[in-house]
Amino acid sequence: TMEVLTSIFPALIDTFAFPKAMRWGDRDYRFGRPIRWILALLGDDVVEFSYHDLTSGRTTYGHRTLAPAPVEVASSRALAEVLEASYVMYDQTRRSERIAAGAHELAADIGGVPVIDDRLLDEVVNLVEWPTPFVGSFDPGYLALPEPCVTTPMVDHQRYFPLRDGDDHLMAAFIGVRNGGDRSIDAVRAGNERVLAARLADAKFFFEEDMATRLVDRVEQLKGVVFQEKLGTMYAKAVRMGQLAARLLAGRSAAAMSEPTALLAKADLLTSVVREFTELQGVRGREYALRQGLEPSLAEAIREHYLPRFSGDELPNTELGAALAVADKVDTIVGYFAIGLVPSGSADPYALRRQAAGVLAVYNAARYVHGLDSLVEGAARLYADASVIEEASVDAVAKQVLEFIGTRLNVAMGEAGVRYDIADAAVAAGIGMPACTWERAWAVTSVAGEPWFEALATAASRVRNISVHAEGVSAQFTSGLFVEAAEHELHKAMIDLEAEVRPSVESRVSGFIDRNAYACALGRTSEMVSYINQYFEAVMVMAEDLQVRSNRLGMLKVLDGTLSLVVDLSKIVFAQREQLEAIPMEG
Repeated sequence: TMEVLTSIFPALIDTFAFPKAMRWGDRDYRFGRPIRWILALLGDDVVEFSYHDLTSGRTTYGHRTLAPAPVEVASSRALAEVLEASYVMYDQTRRSERIAAGAHELAADIGGVPVIDDRLLDEVVNLVEWPTPFVGSFDPGYLALPEPCVTTPMVDHQRYFPLRDGDDHLMAAFIGVRNGGDRSIDAVRAGNERVLAARLADAKFFFEEDMATRLVDRVEQLKGVVFQEKLGTMYAKAVRMGQLAARLLAGRSAAAMSEPTALLAKADLLTSVVREFTELQGVRGREYALRQGLEPSLAEAIREHYLPRFSGDELPNTELGAALAVADKVDTIVGYFAIGLVPSGSADPYALRRQAAGVLAVYNAARYVHGLDSLVEGAARLYADASVIEEASVDAVAKQVLEFIGTRLNVAMGEAGVRYDIADAAVAAGIGMPACTWERAWAVTSVAGEPWFEALATAASRVRNISVHAEGVSAQFTSGLFVEAAEHELHKAMIDLEAEVRPSVESRVSGFIDRNAYACALGRTSEMVSYINQYFEAVMVMAEDLQVRSNRLGMLKVLDGTLSLVVDLSKIVFAQREQLEAIPMEG
């Protein structure tokens, strides 16, 4: 074990990824912060290795000011105790509980309740070693500003927890967390209050300056704002957004407002508040739009078009906001793929995976009739119209983007508890209607334990294995070349199944279908198993007559598509099938 750890630890350090890495001194490697020492223990023994100019050992350090001297750690089991004595609270859960409890206690003393966001709490927990909460205050006059102008500097810039009173009004106070004890805590409080006062003064100045110009008067200035060097201006992006959103809303009254609202949605990027506090993009646009007399639903769409901003975030509630949210993200993904800026490995500098997840979340909730595949293709054609890509590249770009989004859908299904092979099978059937893809996956999940479904998946896999490897054979056949009765019987059963099942699962024709309908379609498809087994027992597919052979392979290719109307059954995995495939066939 010691030998293994000695060899892998240096490489392990290199795998640590940070949004921003740094180099320091004359060292030629990067890390999130300067590496001062390496503690590496296996039980009582040091795991000895070198990392550039550093050597591992059993020495560590405690809190920078409360216990700056080096300390020796006798064994890995003693680490937590040694650190505790050096004012480093080793357990993250204890740090979190201490911060939350202290915040509630201090807030209660002044009649308030802390607003503890889980993401902020997690960040603060990882910023401090020995947390000591304290309460600070600011000029109540700043409460006249829109609330986000007050809370954003507190939360996003200073990592403070805002306070609300019994009537749920924002208070002129906050909870900060000091990394250390309570020594000179009054000086710490005063310093934090001065910093916040300066930020709030900036917010007040910028807000008053912004209110002097209407959003609609800023739209023309978007022509001077670059979205991406090769993809044009933010004005051009907003126009594309409006066009794509209108396609999603075709036939609805909100469609007429898609393009003008899209332009207004990006106009707040030119405001002083958003330039200073980028977290408020959309939020400030909504506020300015309301104060300037815009219809509330349109103002809300300005804010919502950035949603969801992260996994688990709220989704748009308005028709227009949802459509603009999808259009904005699809336009961004397609644009970056069109110029070759594609995520690779863990690198995703333009957050395209997050954008794809957002598209799927909104599409799934809104259940648009306009297919995602058609929308992606439409976005690619808009870039072709703008001469960003060649017309001949539209289909290739669209295909690449859909595969990328399909991968994110597959990941989301796995996180939701869908078995990996079922997720593969559902995504392989198409993601044009993400809501339907989810329903297909849950339908298979509901019947995956049934014997008839295993028999169906096995039969479908057998058909796929034979037909997919038939090179140079098209999915065409004629019943005039049938020789065996089993061919006629399978053909008739296939035609009947196609006529009955296809209309019931084509969501774009019959509307959205729930998992029960898909499960029923699978049950009906399972009636093909006996015909398939009988066919393979009676028919030699690879006949010596090349015309007969091609005809039989052609029919199996068609049958493969019919069997996969709900999901790609060949991707379903069963332990029994894996075991059978591992047994050498004799005789």
